Amino acid sequence: MGLLSLAIWTPIAFGIILLALGRDDQAKAVRWLALVGALVSFLLTLPLYTRFDTSTAAMQFVEKSPWIERFSVNYHLGVDGISLWFVLLTAFINVVVIIGSWEAITTKVNQYMGAFLILSGLMIGVFCALDGMLFYVFFEATLIPMYLIIGIWGGPNKIYAAFKFFLYTLMGSLLMLVALIYLYIKSKPSPDLAGSFDLSLWHTMPLGSMEQTLLFFAFFAAFAVKVPMWPVHTWLPDVHVEAPTGGSAVLAAIMLKLGAYGFLRFSMPITPDAAHEWAGLLIGLSLVAVVYVGLVAMVQQDMKKLVAYSSVAHMGFVTLGFFIFNDLGVSGGLVQMIAHGFVSGAMFLSIGVLYDRVHSREIASYGGVVNTMPRFTAFALFFAMANCGLPGTAGFVGEWMVILGAVKFNFWIGFAAASALIFGAAYTLWMFKRVYLGPVANDHVKNLTDINGREFLMLALLAAAVLWMGVYPKPFTDVMDVSVAQLLKHVAVSKLH
Repeated sequence: MGLLSLAIWTPIAFGIILLALGRDDQAKAVRWLALVGALVSFLLTLPLYTRFDTSTAAMQFVEKSPWIERFSVNYHLGVDGISLWFVLLTAFINVVVIIGSWEAITTKVNQYMGAFLILSGLMIGVFCALDGMLFYVFFEATLIPMYLIIGIWGGPNKIYAAFKFFLYTLMGSLLMLVALIYLYIKSKPSPDLAGSFDLSLWHTMPLGSMEQTLLFFAFFAAFAVKVPMWPVHTWLPDVHVEAPTGGSAVLAAIMLKLGAYGFLRFSMPITPDAAHEWAGLLIGLSLVAVVYVGLVAMVQQDMKKLVAYSSVAHMGFVTLGFFIFNDLGVSGGLVQMIAHGFVSGAMFLSIGVLYDRVHSREIASYGGVVNTMPRFTAFALFFAMANCGLPGTAGFVGEWMVILGAVKFNFWIGFAAASALIFGAAYTLWMFKRVYLGPVANDHVKNLTDINGREFLMLALLAAAVLWMGVYPKPFTDVMDVSVAQLLKHVAVSKLH
Protein backbone atom coordinates (compact mmCIF):
# COMPACT_ATOMS: atom_id res chain seq x y z
CA MET A 1 0.00 0.00 0.00
CA GLY A 2 1.23 3.45 -0.90
CA LEU A 3 0.90 6.58 1.24
CA LEU A 4 -2.37 7.64 -0.43
CA SER A 5 -4.00 4.25 0.12
CA LEU A 6 -2.95 4.40 3.77
CA ALA A 7 -4.40 7.93 4.08
CA ILE A 8 -7.72 6.71 2.63
CA TRP A 9 -8.13 3.27 4.22
CA THR A 10 -6.66 3.81 7.72
CA PRO A 11 -9.55 6.02 8.96
CA ILE A 12 -12.06 3.73 7.19
CA ALA A 13 -10.55 0.67 8.95
CA PHE A 14 -10.69 2.42 12.35
CA GLY A 15 -14.30 3.44 11.61
CA ILE A 16 -15.30 -0.14 10.81
CA ILE A 17 -13.60 -1.41 14.00
CA LEU A 18 -15.56 1.18 16.02
CA LEU A 19 -18.85 0.10 14.40
CA ALA A 20 -18.10 -3.54 15.17
CA LEU A 21 -16.74 -3.26 18.69
CA GLY A 22 -18.15 -0.23 20.42
CA ARG A 23 -21.16 -0.22 22.76
CA ASP A 24 -22.62 2.70 24.68
CA ASP A 25 -21.26 1.35 27.98
CA GLN A 26 -17.75 1.55 26.44
CA ALA A 27 -18.17 5.17 25.31
CA LYS A 28 -14.90 6.34 26.89
CA ALA A 29 -12.80 3.65 25.17
CA VAL A 30 -14.64 4.32 21.89
CA ARG A 31 -13.78 8.03 22.04
CA TRP A 32 -10.10 7.33 22.70
CA LEU A 33 -9.92 4.76 19.89
CA ALA A 34 -11.58 7.27 17.50
CA LEU A 35 -9.04 9.94 18.50
CA VAL A 36 -6.13 7.52 17.99
CA GLY A 37 -7.56 6.59 14.56
CA ALA A 38 -7.88 10.25 13.57
CA LEU A 39 -4.36 11.12 14.80
CA VAL A 40 -2.75 8.13 13.05
CA SER A 41 -4.59 9.07 9.84
CA PHE A 42 -3.38 12.68 10.11
CA LEU A 43 0.24 11.64 10.78
CA LEU A 44 0.13 9.39 7.70
CA THR A 45 -0.71 12.42 5.50
CA LEU A 46 2.27 14.51 6.72
CA PRO A 47 4.90 12.68 4.58
CA LEU A 48 2.83 13.68 1.53
CA TYR A 49 3.78 17.29 2.26
CA THR A 50 7.38 16.70 3.39
CA ARG A 51 8.21 14.56 0.33
CA PHE A 52 6.23 16.63 -2.18
CA ASP A 53 8.22 18.01 -5.12
CA THR A 54 6.99 21.57 -5.75
CA SER A 55 8.94 21.95 -9.01
CA THR A 56 6.69 19.69 -11.11
CA ALA A 57 3.02 19.69 -12.11
CA ALA A 58 3.03 15.89 -12.56
CA MET A 59 0.95 13.64 -10.30
CA GLN A 60 2.96 12.32 -7.35
CA PHE A 61 2.65 9.27 -5.04
CA VAL A 62 0.83 7.56 -7.92
CA GLU A 63 -0.74 4.13 -7.32
CA LYS A 64 -2.43 2.18 -10.08
CA SER A 65 -3.90 -1.31 -10.17
CA PRO A 66 -6.79 -2.83 -12.15
CA TRP A 67 -10.17 -2.79 -10.42
CA ILE A 68 -12.95 -3.67 -12.91
CA GLU A 69 -10.83 -4.94 -15.80
CA ARG A 70 -13.67 -5.53 -18.24
CA PHE A 71 -14.49 -1.80 -18.32
CA SER A 72 -10.84 -0.75 -17.73
CA VAL A 73 -11.72 0.90 -14.39
CA ASN A 74 -8.55 1.27 -12.32
CA TYR A 75 -7.80 1.94 -8.69
CA HIS A 76 -5.71 4.94 -9.72
CA LEU A 77 -4.57 7.48 -7.13
CA GLY A 78 -2.25 10.49 -7.15
CA VAL A 79 -1.96 14.06 -5.88
CA ASP A 80 -0.62 17.26 -7.38
CA GLY A 81 -0.32 20.81 -6.07
CA ILE A 82 -4.08 21.32 -6.44
CA SER A 83 -5.19 18.37 -4.33
CA LEU A 84 -2.35 17.89 -1.80
CA TRP A 85 -3.49 20.41 0.82
CA PHE A 86 -7.05 19.08 0.83
CA VAL A 87 -5.83 15.64 1.90
CA LEU A 88 -4.03 17.20 4.87
CA LEU A 89 -6.93 19.55 5.65
CA THR A 90 -9.44 16.65 5.72
CA ALA A 91 -7.31 14.59 8.12
CA PHE A 92 -6.65 17.63 10.35
CA ILE A 93 -10.30 18.72 10.58
CA ASN A 94 -11.25 15.13 11.44
CA VAL A 95 -8.96 15.21 14.50
CA VAL A 96 -10.43 18.55 15.64
CA VAL A 97 -14.04 17.40 15.15
CA ILE A 98 -13.49 14.22 17.18
CA ILE A 99 -12.01 16.31 20.03
CA GLY A 100 -14.99 18.70 19.65
CA SER A 101 -17.61 15.92 19.77
CA TRP A 102 -16.10 14.28 22.87
CA GLU A 103 -18.86 15.14 25.35
CA ALA A 104 -21.57 16.46 23.02
CA ILE A 105 -22.61 12.99 21.81
CA THR A 106 -23.85 10.52 24.44
CA THR A 107 -25.90 8.03 22.38
CA LYS A 108 -24.52 5.57 19.81
CA VAL A 109 -21.07 7.07 20.30
CA ASN A 110 -19.30 4.30 18.38
CA GLN A 111 -21.55 4.80 15.33
CA TYR A 112 -21.07 8.59 15.41
CA MET A 113 -17.26 8.42 15.66
CA GLY A 114 -17.13 5.55 13.15
CA ALA A 115 -19.19 7.55 10.64
CA PHE A 116 -16.77 10.49 10.88
CA LEU A 117 -13.69 8.33 10.39
CA ILE A 118 -15.21 6.55 7.38
CA LEU A 119 -16.35 9.89 5.93
CA SER A 120 -12.82 11.29 6.33
CA GLY A 121 -11.31 8.38 4.37
CA LEU A 122 -13.89 8.67 1.58
CA MET A 123 -13.33 12.43 1.21
CA ILE A 124 -9.56 11.91 0.96
CA GLY A 125 -10.39 9.34 -1.76
CA VAL A 126 -12.22 12.02 -3.76
CA PHE A 127 -9.16 14.30 -3.69
CA CYS A 128 -6.79 11.48 -4.74
CA ALA A 129 -8.82 9.67 -7.45
CA LEU A 130 -7.38 9.86 -10.98
CA ASP A 131 -9.94 7.48 -12.47
CA GLY A 132 -13.36 8.89 -13.41
CA MET A 133 -15.37 5.97 -12.02
CA LEU A 134 -13.29 5.76 -8.83
CA PHE A 135 -13.87 9.50 -8.31
CA TYR A 136 -17.62 8.99 -8.77
CA VAL A 137 -17.73 6.10 -6.29
CA PHE A 138 -15.91 8.10 -3.59
CA PHE A 139 -17.88 11.28 -4.42
CA GLU A 140 -21.23 9.50 -3.94
CA ALA A 141 -20.11 7.34 -1.00
CA THR A 142 -19.46 10.47 1.08
CA LEU A 143 -23.23 11.06 1.10
CA ILE A 144 -23.95 7.93 3.15
CA PRO A 145 -22.09 8.70 6.43
CA MET A 146 -23.13 12.36 6.22
CA TYR A 147 -26.79 11.38 5.68
CA LEU A 148 -26.62 9.18 8.80
CA ILE A 149 -24.82 11.85 10.88
CA ILE A 150 -27.56 14.41 10.08
CA GLY A 151 -30.47 11.93 10.25
CA ILE A 152 -29.54 10.27 13.56
CA TRP A 153 -27.82 12.95 15.68
CA GLY A 154 -29.39 16.09 14.16
CA GLY A 155 -31.98 18.55 15.48
CA PRO A 156 -35.80 18.35 15.54
CA ASN A 157 -36.15 18.57 11.73
CA LYS A 158 -33.26 16.21 11.03
CA ILE A 159 -35.11 13.75 8.74
CA TYR A 160 -36.29 16.54 6.43
CA ALA A 161 -32.79 18.05 6.30
CA ALA A 162 -31.12 14.67 5.68
CA PHE A 163 -33.50 13.87 2.81
CA LYS A 164 -33.06 17.31 1.27
CA PHE A 165 -29.28 17.00 1.46
CA PHE A 166 -29.29 13.52 -0.07
CA LEU A 167 -31.75 14.20 -2.89
CA TYR A 168 -30.25 17.54 -3.95
CA THR A 169 -26.70 16.23 -4.14
CA LEU A 170 -27.64 12.85 -5.66
CA MET A 171 -29.74 14.41 -8.42
CA GLY A 172 -26.89 16.62 -9.62
CA SER A 173 -24.46 13.71 -9.50
CA LEU A 174 -26.58 11.52 -11.79
CA LEU A 175 -25.95 13.94 -14.67
CA MET A 176 -22.25 13.69 -13.92
CA LEU A 177 -22.50 9.89 -14.21
CA VAL A 178 -24.05 10.28 -17.69
CA ALA A 179 -21.12 12.56 -18.65
CA LEU A 180 -18.57 10.04 -17.35
CA ILE A 181 -20.16 7.20 -19.34
CA TYR A 182 -20.24 9.39 -22.48
CA LEU A 183 -16.53 10.18 -22.11
CA TYR A 184 -15.77 6.47 -21.56
CA ILE A 185 -17.56 5.54 -24.82
CA LYS A 186 -15.95 8.45 -26.64
CA SER A 187 -12.48 7.28 -25.58
CA LYS A 188 -12.87 3.84 -27.23
CA PRO A 189 -10.22 3.43 -29.93
CA SER A 190 -12.64 1.13 -31.82
CA PRO A 191 -16.15 -0.23 -31.08
CA ASP A 192 -14.91 -3.67 -29.97
CA LEU A 193 -12.26 -2.31 -27.58
CA ALA A 194 -12.81 -0.97 -24.06
CA GLY A 195 -12.73 2.77 -23.41
CA SER A 196 -10.92 4.44 -20.55
CA PHE A 197 -11.83 6.25 -17.33
CA ASP A 198 -8.34 7.75 -17.05
CA LEU A 199 -8.67 11.49 -16.31
CA SER A 200 -5.35 12.40 -17.97
CA LEU A 201 -6.57 10.80 -21.23
CA TRP A 202 -9.90 12.68 -20.99
CA HIS A 203 -8.00 15.95 -20.51
CA THR A 204 -6.40 15.57 -23.94
CA MET A 205 -9.41 14.17 -25.84
CA PRO A 206 -10.70 16.43 -28.66
CA LEU A 207 -14.43 17.23 -28.30
CA GLY A 208 -16.89 19.19 -30.44
CA SER A 209 -18.41 22.47 -29.33
CA MET A 210 -21.86 21.00 -28.57
CA GLU A 211 -20.34 17.99 -26.79
CA GLN A 212 -18.27 20.28 -24.57
CA THR A 213 -21.26 22.45 -23.66
CA LEU A 214 -23.44 19.46 -22.71
CA LEU A 215 -20.64 17.83 -20.72
CA PHE A 216 -19.81 21.13 -19.03
CA PHE A 217 -23.40 21.54 -17.79
CA ALA A 218 -23.62 17.89 -16.73
CA PHE A 219 -20.56 18.42 -14.52
CA PHE A 220 -21.87 21.83 -13.47
CA ALA A 221 -25.09 20.20 -12.18
CA ALA A 222 -23.11 17.95 -9.82
CA PHE A 223 -20.49 20.41 -8.65
CA ALA A 224 -22.62 23.58 -8.38
CA VAL A 225 -25.02 21.83 -5.96
CA LYS A 226 -22.10 20.59 -3.88
CA VAL A 227 -20.30 23.98 -3.66
CA PRO A 228 -23.22 25.18 -3.30
CA MET A 229 -23.63 27.96 -5.86
CA TRP A 230 -26.60 30.30 -5.96
CA PRO A 231 -29.47 29.38 -6.74
CA VAL A 232 -28.96 25.68 -5.82
CA HIS A 233 -27.73 26.58 -2.33
CA THR A 234 -31.03 26.30 -0.47
CA TRP A 235 -30.29 22.85 1.00
CA LEU A 236 -27.23 24.12 2.89
CA PRO A 237 -28.81 26.40 5.57
CA ASP A 238 -31.44 23.73 6.40
CA VAL A 239 -28.80 21.02 6.72
CA HIS A 240 -26.45 23.15 8.83
CA VAL A 241 -29.22 24.11 11.26
CA GLU A 242 -30.23 20.47 11.84
CA ALA A 243 -26.81 18.77 11.69
CA PRO A 244 -24.88 18.10 14.91
CA THR A 245 -21.93 20.46 15.49
CA GLY A 246 -19.33 18.01 14.16
CA GLY A 247 -21.45 17.37 11.07
CA SER A 248 -21.72 21.10 10.35
CA ALA A 249 -17.97 21.57 10.79
CA VAL A 250 -17.05 18.77 8.38
CA LEU A 251 -19.73 19.78 5.88
CA ALA A 252 -18.51 23.39 5.76
CA ALA A 253 -14.79 22.67 6.05
CA ILE A 254 -14.46 19.78 3.58
CA MET A 255 -17.61 18.59 1.81
CA LEU A 256 -18.34 21.91 0.09
CA LYS A 257 -14.78 21.77 -1.29
CA LEU A 258 -15.51 18.54 -3.20
CA GLY A 259 -17.68 20.50 -5.67
CA ALA A 260 -15.15 23.31 -6.21
CA TYR A 261 -12.39 20.71 -6.62
CA GLY A 262 -14.51 18.96 -9.27
CA PHE A 263 -14.53 22.14 -11.38
CA LEU A 264 -10.70 22.05 -11.48
CA ARG A 265 -10.43 18.32 -12.20
CA PHE A 266 -13.33 17.89 -14.66
CA SER A 267 -15.12 20.98 -15.96
CA MET A 268 -12.13 23.14 -16.82
CA PRO A 269 -9.57 20.65 -18.23
CA ILE A 270 -12.03 18.32 -20.05
CA THR A 271 -14.25 21.06 -21.56
CA PRO A 272 -11.97 24.13 -21.72
CA ASP A 273 -13.78 25.84 -24.62
CA ALA A 274 -17.18 25.51 -22.95
CA ALA A 275 -15.62 26.71 -19.68
CA HIS A 276 -14.39 29.87 -21.42
CA GLU A 277 -17.69 30.31 -23.27
CA TRP A 278 -19.85 30.03 -20.14
CA ALA A 279 -17.41 31.72 -17.74
CA GLY A 280 -19.58 34.86 -17.79
CA LEU A 281 -22.53 32.90 -16.41
CA LEU A 282 -20.45 31.41 -13.60
CA ILE A 283 -18.89 34.76 -12.73
CA GLY A 284 -22.43 36.24 -12.60
CA LEU A 285 -23.71 33.45 -10.31
CA SER A 286 -20.61 33.79 -8.11
CA LEU A 287 -21.14 37.55 -7.72
CA VAL A 288 -24.80 37.00 -6.81
CA ALA A 289 -23.67 34.50 -4.16
CA VAL A 290 -21.07 36.92 -2.83
CA VAL A 291 -23.34 40.01 -2.70
CA TYR A 292 -26.95 38.81 -2.38
CA VAL A 293 -26.29 35.90 -0.01
CA GLY A 294 -24.18 38.25 2.12
CA LEU A 295 -27.27 40.47 2.49
CA VAL A 296 -29.44 37.43 3.32
CA ALA A 297 -26.98 36.50 6.09
CA MET A 298 -27.50 39.89 7.73
CA VAL A 299 -31.15 39.21 8.62
CA GLN A 300 -30.67 35.74 10.15
CA GLN A 301 -31.74 35.14 13.75
CA ASP A 302 -30.09 31.70 14.02
CA MET A 303 -26.30 31.67 14.44
CA LYS A 304 -25.82 28.48 12.43
CA LYS A 305 -27.96 29.79 9.58
CA LEU A 306 -25.94 33.00 9.50
CA VAL A 307 -22.64 31.09 9.24
CA ALA A 308 -24.19 28.76 6.63
CA TYR A 309 -25.09 31.71 4.41
CA SER A 310 -21.64 33.19 4.96
CA SER A 311 -20.22 29.86 3.66
CA VAL A 312 -22.20 30.28 0.42
CA ALA A 313 -20.81 33.82 0.07
CA HIS A 314 -17.22 32.70 0.75
CA MET A 315 -17.47 29.80 -1.71
CA GLY A 316 -18.73 32.36 -4.26
CA PHE A 317 -15.23 33.85 -4.10
CA VAL A 318 -13.79 30.44 -4.95
CA THR A 319 -15.84 29.91 -8.13
CA LEU A 320 -15.27 33.55 -9.10
CA GLY A 321 -11.50 33.00 -8.82
CA PHE A 322 -11.59 29.83 -10.92
CA PHE A 323 -13.52 31.26 -13.86
CA ILE A 324 -11.49 34.42 -14.39
CA PHE A 325 -8.72 32.10 -15.69
CA ASN A 326 -5.64 33.80 -14.29
CA ASP A 327 -2.96 32.61 -11.86
CA LEU A 328 -4.00 34.91 -9.04
CA GLY A 329 -7.67 33.99 -9.37
CA VAL A 330 -7.26 30.19 -9.41
CA SER A 331 -4.54 30.15 -6.71
CA GLY A 332 -6.65 32.58 -4.66
CA GLY A 333 -9.68 30.31 -5.04
CA LEU A 334 -7.66 27.33 -3.77
CA VAL A 335 -6.20 29.31 -0.84
CA GLN A 336 -9.71 30.55 -0.02
CA MET A 337 -10.98 26.93 0.03
CA ILE A 338 -8.32 25.88 2.56
CA ALA A 339 -8.79 29.05 4.65
CA HIS A 340 -12.56 28.61 4.63
CA GLY A 341 -12.00 25.04 5.84
CA PHE A 342 -10.22 26.31 8.94
CA VAL A 343 -12.41 29.37 9.59
CA SER A 344 -15.89 27.93 8.94
CA GLY A 345 -15.01 24.77 10.90
CA ALA A 346 -13.94 27.01 13.80
CA MET A 347 -17.13 29.14 13.56
CA PHE A 348 -19.40 26.08 13.74
CA LEU A 349 -17.42 24.50 16.58
CA SER A 350 -17.62 27.81 18.51
CA ILE A 351 -21.41 27.83 18.08
CA GLY A 352 -21.35 24.20 19.27
CA VAL A 353 -19.57 25.23 22.49
CA LEU A 354 -22.45 27.65 23.29
CA TYR A 355 -25.12 25.18 22.14
CA ASP A 356 -23.76 22.45 24.45
CA ARG A 357 -24.31 24.80 27.40
CA VAL A 358 -27.54 26.66 26.52
CA HIS A 359 -29.20 24.39 23.89
CA SER A 360 -30.20 27.35 21.74
CA ARG A 361 -28.79 28.68 18.48
CA GLU A 362 -30.94 31.84 18.50
CA ILE A 363 -28.89 35.05 18.70
CA ALA A 364 -31.59 36.55 20.96
CA SER A 365 -30.93 33.87 23.63
CA TYR A 366 -27.50 35.31 24.32
CA GLY A 367 -25.88 38.66 25.13
CA GLY A 368 -22.92 39.50 27.35
CA VAL A 369 -21.24 36.10 27.03
CA VAL A 370 -17.86 37.86 27.42
CA ASN A 371 -18.69 38.49 31.09
CA THR A 372 -18.92 34.78 31.92
CA MET A 373 -16.72 33.18 29.22
CA PRO A 374 -13.80 35.58 28.58
CA ARG A 375 -11.33 32.95 27.29
CA PHE A 376 -13.88 31.56 24.86
CA THR A 377 -14.89 35.06 23.68
CA ALA A 378 -11.25 35.79 22.76
CA PHE A 379 -11.26 32.78 20.42
CA ALA A 380 -14.69 33.68 19.05
CA LEU A 381 -13.52 37.24 18.29
CA PHE A 382 -10.43 35.96 16.49
CA PHE A 383 -12.50 33.59 14.30
CA ALA A 384 -15.08 36.32 13.63
CA MET A 385 -12.26 38.59 12.41
CA ALA A 386 -10.93 35.80 10.19
CA ASN A 387 -14.44 35.33 8.79
CA CYS A 388 -14.48 39.07 7.92
CA GLY A 389 -11.18 38.69 6.07
CA LEU A 390 -8.96 40.63 8.48
CA PRO A 391 -5.31 40.90 7.27
CA GLY A 392 -3.08 38.55 9.23
CA THR A 393 -5.70 35.79 9.27
CA ALA A 394 -6.29 32.98 6.76
CA GLY A 395 -9.60 34.56 5.67
CA PHE A 396 -7.77 37.53 4.12
CA VAL A 397 -5.21 35.81 1.87
CA GLY A 398 -7.52 33.96 -0.53
CA GLU A 399 -10.08 36.77 -0.85
CA TRP A 400 -7.33 39.31 -1.49
CA MET A 401 -5.79 37.13 -4.23
CA VAL A 402 -9.19 36.59 -5.88
CA ILE A 403 -10.00 40.32 -5.78
CA LEU A 404 -6.58 41.16 -7.29
CA GLY A 405 -7.13 38.56 -10.01
CA ALA A 406 -10.66 39.86 -10.65
CA VAL A 407 -9.47 43.48 -10.94
CA LYS A 408 -6.82 42.29 -13.44
CA PHE A 409 -9.61 40.57 -15.40
CA ASN A 410 -12.22 43.36 -15.14
CA PHE A 411 -12.19 46.30 -12.73
CA TRP A 412 -15.95 46.29 -12.06
CA ILE A 413 -16.07 42.55 -11.29
CA GLY A 414 -13.21 43.10 -8.82
CA PHE A 415 -15.03 46.08 -7.34
CA ALA A 416 -18.26 44.09 -6.87
CA ALA A 417 -16.35 41.24 -5.20
CA ALA A 418 -14.46 43.63 -2.90
CA SER A 419 -17.72 45.29 -1.77
CA ALA A 420 -18.78 41.91 -0.40
CA LEU A 421 -16.05 42.08 2.23
CA ILE A 422 -18.02 44.94 3.79
CA PHE A 423 -21.16 42.76 4.02
CA GLY A 424 -19.04 39.95 5.50
CA ALA A 425 -17.75 42.27 8.19
CA ALA A 426 -21.26 43.63 8.81
CA TYR A 427 -23.08 40.34 9.47
CA THR A 428 -20.18 38.70 11.36
CA LEU A 429 -19.54 41.63 13.70
CA TRP A 430 -23.24 42.27 14.24
CA MET A 431 -23.67 38.67 15.36
CA PHE A 432 -20.58 38.96 17.59
CA LYS A 433 -21.91 42.17 19.19
CA ARG A 434 -25.33 40.68 19.98
CA VAL A 435 -24.04 37.35 21.31
CA TYR A 436 -20.89 38.29 23.20
CA LEU A 437 -20.85 41.99 24.10
CA GLY A 438 -22.95 44.18 26.40
CA PRO A 439 -24.42 43.38 29.82
CA VAL A 440 -25.61 39.86 30.69
CA ALA A 441 -29.25 39.84 29.60
CA ASN A 442 -30.36 36.28 30.46
CA ASP A 443 -30.10 34.12 33.56
CA HIS A 444 -28.69 31.18 31.62
CA VAL A 445 -25.82 33.37 30.34
CA LYS A 446 -25.04 34.31 34.00
CA ASN A 447 -24.51 30.64 34.84
CA LEU A 448 -22.23 29.77 31.89
CA THR A 449 -18.82 28.22 32.59
CA ASP A 450 -15.79 29.08 30.47
CA ILE A 451 -14.24 26.52 28.11
CA ASN A 452 -12.48 23.49 29.61
CA GLY A 453 -9.09 22.12 28.54
CA ARG A 454 -10.53 19.93 25.75
CA GLU A 455 -12.47 22.80 24.17
CA PHE A 456 -9.45 25.08 24.57
CA LEU A 457 -7.26 22.56 22.71
CA MET A 458 -9.81 22.22 19.87
CA LEU A 459 -10.10 26.00 19.36
CA ALA A 460 -6.34 26.58 19.84
CA LEU A 461 -5.50 24.08 17.05
CA LEU A 462 -7.79 25.92 14.63
CA ALA A 463 -6.62 29.35 15.78
CA ALA A 464 -2.99 28.33 15.19
CA ALA A 465 -3.86 27.11 11.68
CA VAL A 466 -5.78 30.32 10.84
CA LEU A 467 -2.95 32.52 12.14
CA TRP A 468 -0.19 30.50 10.45
CA MET A 469 -1.92 30.63 7.10
CA GLY A 470 -2.68 34.36 7.47
CA VAL A 471 0.85 35.39 8.45
CA TYR A 472 2.82 32.93 6.30
CA PRO A 473 0.81 31.59 3.33
CA LYS A 474 3.97 30.65 1.35
CA PRO A 475 3.86 26.86 2.10
CA PHE A 476 0.30 26.79 0.70
CA THR A 477 0.93 28.84 -2.45
CA ASP A 478 4.32 27.24 -3.26
CA VAL A 479 2.76 23.79 -3.48
CA MET A 480 0.02 24.85 -5.91
CA ASP A 481 1.82 27.37 -8.18
CA VAL A 482 3.24 24.97 -10.78
CA SER A 483 0.06 22.86 -10.98
CA VAL A 484 -2.15 25.96 -11.38
CA ALA A 485 0.10 27.33 -14.14
CA GLN A 486 -0.04 23.96 -15.92
CA LEU A 487 -3.85 23.81 -15.62
CA LEU A 488 -4.27 27.34 -17.03
CA LYS A 489 -1.87 26.57 -19.90
CA HIS A 490 -3.94 23.46 -20.69
CA VAL A 491 -7.28 25.32 -20.45
CA ALA A 492 -6.03 28.07 -22.76
CA VAL A 493 -5.54 25.59 -25.65
CA SER A 494 -8.69 24.87 -27.68
CA LYS A 495 -9.74 21.22 -27.96
CA LEU A 496 -12.34 21.62 -30.67
CA HIS A 497 -11.98 19.03 -33.42
